[in-house]
This record gives sequence, C-alpha cells and structure tokens, in this order.
Amino acid sequence: MSYSKFNTVEEMIMSLPKNEQVIVKKLRALITECLPQATEKSYYGMGIPFYTHHRLICFIWPPSVYWGSAPPPAGKGRKSISLGFNQGNRMSNEDGALLSEGRKQVYVLYIDSIKDLEENQVRALLFEAGMIDEEFGKRKKSKRPAAPATRRARKTGR
Repeated sequence: MSYSKFNTVEEMIMSLPKNEQVIVKKLRALITECLPQATEKSYYGMGIPFYTHHRLICFIWPPSVYWGSAPPPAGKGRKSISLGFNQGNRMSNEDGALLSEGRKQVYVLYIDSIKDLEENQVRALLFEAGMIDEEFGKRKKSKRPAAPATRRARKTGR
C-alpha cells in the first residue's frame, strides 16, 4: 500500500488483510457506540479514519497502511493496529495500556488480534476521550463574546 492511495475509509478497509479488517470494523463499531456525537473523517488522503467533535478525538491506523511513499524496511514496520487518542496525555491511563512512545500528546493502544481486543477497556478509553472532548466544547462556549444586545442590556441594567 502507498501514501495517498485511498479516498475513503471504506476503500482503505476493503484493501486490508482480513484479520485487520475485522479489528478495524470492530473498533469503528465501538467508536460509533461510545462517541455517537463524533464524525468520522478521512485524513491525509489515505483513508485513515479520524474521529472528531470539538477537536480530534481518536483514530484507527492499521499496520498495512504506512506513512510515506515506500514501505518500511523488512522487520521494521508495525504489526499491530493502532487506536490513537489525540488527547491521550490528558487521559488517566491507570492501567498503562496507552503508550506515548516519546510523543507529548497522542497516546496509542496497540491491538494485535481480535482476541486481544478488550472491548470493555476500549469502551472505557473512548468514554474518557469523549469527556475530555466535551470539556473543550465547554471552553469554546465560555470564551465566546456575548451577543451585542446582551452587552447593552448589562450596561443599562435591563
């Protein structure tokens, strides 16, 4: 697979090996269940699904889709599907399941096989990521200036 090959998430999924398709489809279903307010968007022209509401929340990155124009050298590529959390640094991560790997903000949970996918753990992480995203929405609303009529009413006491 190569960079910029897929226009949609569905195209990317259909090109994956069956074992990756099963995991990606399951993760998409869990994300839809736990983050119903989130919108799925394909970023980087590669069909990689990112989920956003107030900000980017999470993404699913299969190992068969690599960044760049050429595959990594033999034995150097990832073998697990990444469920990335864009605000992972704000998450509790009490069990240490999320890895930062030297990144400051984005943390990742790796899933090697459908048997390794712990649905309750993923749900808990998704719900927490959704709560963090909602906090960003509250901050946006509180920073918005009041409507002009409201400002006048405050000045005149009406």
